[in-house]
Amino acid sequence: MSDFKWEYLFNIEIALDSLPFILEGAWITILIAIVSMIISLILGLFIALARMSKFKFSSIPARLFISFMRGTPLLVILFILYFGLPMIGIELEPLTAAIVGMSVHFSAYTAEIIRSAISSVSKGQWEAAETLRMSYWQTMRRIILPQATRIALPPLSSVFMDIIKGTSLAMVITVSEMFYRAKVVVGQTYESLTLYILVALIYWGLCTVVTLLQDYLEKKANRYV
Repeated sequence: MSDFKWEYLFNIEIALDSLPFILEGAWITILIAIVSMIISLILGLFIALARMSKFKFSSIPARLFISFMRGTPLLVILFILYFGLPMIGIELEPLTAAIVGMSVHFSAYTAEIIRSAISSVSKGQWEAAETLRMSYWQTMRRIILPQATRIALPPLSSVFMDIIKGTSLAMVITVSEMFYRAKVVVGQTYESLTLYILVALIYWGLCTVVTLLQDYLEKKANRYV
């Protein structure tokens, strides 16, 4: 223990020298996370509505899709898209495969969150809309979704943080995101502990920003409650 030096745990000089290179990858991480979240929200909304439909030809496929995606690791989905699809003549760029894989995978989670949020809105809201002769889509857009959004906000924020952390898996399909770049620096410096701690701190910072944004949006959404 007397030979222990703090630089063995975290070498500040190496960390500072590597930071610009790793932050370039952080922009790729943020890009993947934001685009994947937006697409998964859009897909999730339609999957949730299909899941809630009275028609079995839409509700059953939606249920199967949600079950499959929630029961399959994200890493397997990425491997299917990047390494598997070329076997049938479909080739995706690494970044495209990462965004598609994460969007499709997390849309199953957003679908269940949206479905639960919509179901929690009082049935009296639907009845009131019927008395005003609103169509289904008018009721959904003007009455149900605004209330469901407030309910779904906290769990959707958690999904977004999971997406941010999940971008690290894109490394295995050669996407030059933050963790991939950290591995490159580790191969050059052998300072694995320093680099991985540095990446962990950056992920923590990104997720903290999401938490602060969630708090702000919740306060804004609850202003009129």
